[in-house]
Amino acid sequence: MIDHVSVQVTDTAASAAFYDRVLATLGGTRLFEREEGTVIGYGKDFPTFWIGPAVTGGAAREAHLAFSAPDRAAVRAFFDAAVEAGAEVLHEPRVWPEYHPAYYGAFVRDPDGNNVEAVCHAPEGAG
Repeated sequence: MIDHVSVQVTDTAASAAFYDRVLATLGGTRLFEREEGTVIGYGKDFPTFWIGPAVTGGAAREAHLAFSAPDRAAVRAFFDAAVEAGAEVLHEPRVWPEYHPAYYGAFVRDPDGNNVEAVCHAPEGAG
């Protein structure tokens, strides 16, 4: 149902460095830039996730972003890349049976404090 999503960031360069690194582990890449790198689109075939400078004023509110991972190894790679990039760990990779029996996810904070997740819905050993 969602075609794309965008979040406002306080430091586009720092957020871009974070997302360049962690989204690469899931097969995503920077596909679009405009306004000298201040608005950046990520995806596989076309941009589905965007970052840009905060322009609305007021206090930022935490967003939760869940990125699809093809397998559990990609969830682990996402988590490791995020930690290496200095992300705060919210939850290490594990199965979350309260969501469904095969839900495998890891949660970190991005440079703006958003709750960012990589999730695989395939059972262990699938793929």
